[in-house]
Amino acid sequence: MKLDILVFASHPDDAELSCSGTIASHVAKGKKVGIVDLTKGELGTRGSIELREKEALAASKILGIKVRENLELADGFFEVNKESLLKVANCIRKYQPEIILGNAINDRHPDHGKGAKLVEEACFYSGIKRVVTVNAFAPWRPKALYHYIQSNYIEPDFIVDISDFWHIKEKSIRAFKSQFYDPKSREPETYISKPGFLEFLMSRSKMWGQAIGVKYGEGFTVNRKLGVKYLFDLI
Repeated sequence: MKLDILVFASHPDDAELSCSGTIASHVAKGKKVGIVDLTKGELGTRGSIELREKEALAASKILGIKVRENLELADGFFEVNKESLLKVANCIRKYQPEIILGNAINDRHPDHGKGAKLVEEACFYSGIKRVVTVNAFAPWRPKALYHYIQSNYIEPDFIVDISDFWHIKEKSIRAFKSQFYDPKSREPETYISKPGFLEFLMSRSKMWGQAIGVKYGEGFTVNRKLGVKYLFDLI
C-alpha cells in the first residue's frame, strides 16, 4: 500500500502525543497515513508490551490510519547502524510515502533524538539503488522529512492548525490508558503519568495555535529550507 504520509515513532504513543492532530487532519482530507513504531516500549515503567500493543491498536482506529507496524528494535538500546537503517529503509520503500514525520531532533529521552537521526539517514539510504533491503523493494526517497516536537521546547519552523482535530488527538492519547494519569492506578508515577502532563500538552498546543491565529497547533522542524512557488500556499 502506498501511503501519503508515514510517521515514525521511537515508542508507541510518541506519534499520538506529538503529531496526532496533524495525522487526523490529513486523514480527514483523504490522505493515507501510517505509523511505524521503532520499539515496543518494553522498558516503560507502566503497563506491559501486550497492553501497549492493544492501546496502539485502539489509538490507530481512533486516528483512522491505514497501517501500523512495529520494527521491534531494542527500547533504549537501538543504534543508528546498518541493521536498523536497513529495517527503516525497507519500510520507506514498502510504503513509498511522499512525506515522513519523525521524532524530535533532541529530547529528554535519548531514543527520541536517536530515532530522528535513524529515520533521517534511512531516508537517504532508501533512495540508493545499490542498497539492498530484505524485501528487495525498489528504491524510494520521500519528498520531505519533518520532525515533530516532544517534551523539550524547540522553536518550530512551521505550525499545523489542528483546531478541528484536538478532540481526536486527546482521544488517541487517552487510548494509552496505562501510560497516563489514572487516580485508580497503583503503578509508579512517571514523567508522563503526572496529573498535569496532559494539561501541559494542551497549553503548548494552544500557544502554538495562538502564534498562527488559531485555537490549537502542532509544531514541526525541518532539516532543509521550505520552498513554495506560490505565495498563497503560505496563507
